[in-house]
This record gives sequence, C-alpha cells and structure tokens, in this order.
Amino acid sequence: MDTSIFKNFNDIVTKEIAPGFFSKLIHTAANTINFIEVKAGCSVPRHQHIHEQYSFVIEGKFEMTVNDIPQMLDTGLFAIIPSNAWHSGIAITDCKLIDIFNPAREDYKKL
Repeated sequence: MDTSIFKNFNDIVTKEIAPGFFSKLIHTAANTINFIEVKAGCSVPRHQHIHEQYSFVIEGKFEMTVNDIPQMLDTGLFAIIPSNAWHSGIAITDCKLIDIFNPAREDYKKL
C-alpha cells in the first residue's frame, strides 16, 4: 500500500481534546479534519478562532450556537462557521461528528 496516499484510519491515535471529546485528527497542508466522538452532555465553551469550520453530525444530536443563535444539528443539518465567529456546542446525545478546519489547525498538530 502506498502510505504517502492511502492511510489506515485505525492507525490514527484517539486523543481527548476536551473533556468528553475524543478525536482522530488528520492534517493536510490546507486543512485539519477532526473525527470526534462526544459523550452526551459534554460541551465546548464559547470561543472563536481564525479558521473556517465546517461541522457535520454523523450520528446523534449536537446543539451548536453561532453568534448567539442556537441550532440543533443532526445528520440532515450542518454548520459552516465563518472565521472569528463566536461559537459553542453541547452534545444532546452521544454523537459522532466531523469538523473540517481551514486553514489547518497548528494548535491541534501539537496535541
């Protein structure tokens, strides 16, 4: 297998990036892709960053608040969060999420 192109997802170490948020991170030159499993009731506080963030729910329900507007995300509704927008979230149920960040998250590369 050409490991410069094809990777095994099971080889990515799972890291707890916040209490109850368990991530597998993939970094490219332009993006960070975060595959997250979140326990029900766990939350991320209101924050902002320079990255655009695209948030998708694969399983469960996750309440995302962007610029003080809450919205329930599920498998049919996703969020495109602009650079520097204030946002927070809470897992209503156990969730599986995918977040994509552009540009790549240098801080997450250090985890």
